[in-house]
Amino acid sequence: MIDIACLGSSSAGNAYRISDGHTAILLEAGFPFKSLQRALNFRMSEIAGCLISHEHGDHSKAAKDVMRAGISIYTSQGTADALGLVGHRLKPIKAHQQFEIGTWTIKPFEIEHDAAEPLGFVLANTAGDRLVFLTDTYYCRYRFAGLTHIMVECNYSIDIVNQRVVAGQLHPAQKKRLLRSHFGLEHVKGFIRANDIRAVQEIWLLHLSDGNSDADRFKREIQETTGKMVYVTDR
Repeated sequence: MIDIACLGSSSAGNAYRISDGHTAILLEAGFPFKSLQRALNFRMSEIAGCLISHEHGDHSKAAKDVMRAGISIYTSQGTADALGLVGHRLKPIKAHQQFEIGTWTIKPFEIEHDAAEPLGFVLANTAGDRLVFLTDTYYCRYRFAGLTHIMVECNYSIDIVNQRVVAGQLHPAQKKRLLRSHFGLEHVKGFIRANDIRAVQEIWLLHLSDGNSDADRFKREIQETTGKMVYVTDR
C-alpha cells in the first residue's frame, strides 16, 4: 500500500514523500533544505532517493543539499546541467529507461514544459501498486495501464483565468505562458478519461495556482468525473 505525504505543492515549493512501507522516495526538492528536513521530521536517512522532474526552483531548490546529505538525485542530464549538479550522488536518467530504487521500479517519460529536459514518472512496486506523477506540463502524450494512484498537477481552470484577465488581475502574457506550461482542470479530466482508471484508489491534485484555482470545486468535479477518492494537496 502506497503512503503519500505532501510536504508542499505550489509555486512556493514542491516536494512529496512516497513510501510503500519498504522504500521511501522523495519526489521533488523544491524547498530550502532546512525546511525539507523539518517537513520530514529530520528523518532524511530514511529517504532512498530523490526524483526531480525539472530544474525550476520550486521543484529543485534543495537538490545540491540533498546530495550533500548522502541522498542520490535521479533526474535527466538536461536538468542536471541546468542545475549544475555533478558528483557520484547524481544519477542521470533517460525517458523510457527504467531503473530501480529499493522496492520501486521507475520509468521516466517526457513531459511538455519550458525547461531543459523535463520528465514525469511512473512508479511501480512489488506489491502491484502503480503510481503516475505528472506535473508542470500542458499536455501528456502517453496513456498508462494498471494505475492504482494518480498524482497530477491541476494548476488552473480556464474560466477562472479568463475572468481574471478581463478583470485586469492577470496579464494576457501570463495567461499565454500558463497555458503553454501547466496542466489545468480541463486537462486533468481529459487525461483521466483517456486512461483506464478501474484500479485507481486515489487521485491527488497537485500544484494548484494561488489565484487561478478553486480547491473545493476542483475536488468535487474530479470526484464526480471519476467516482474515486480525491485529495487536494496543501500549498
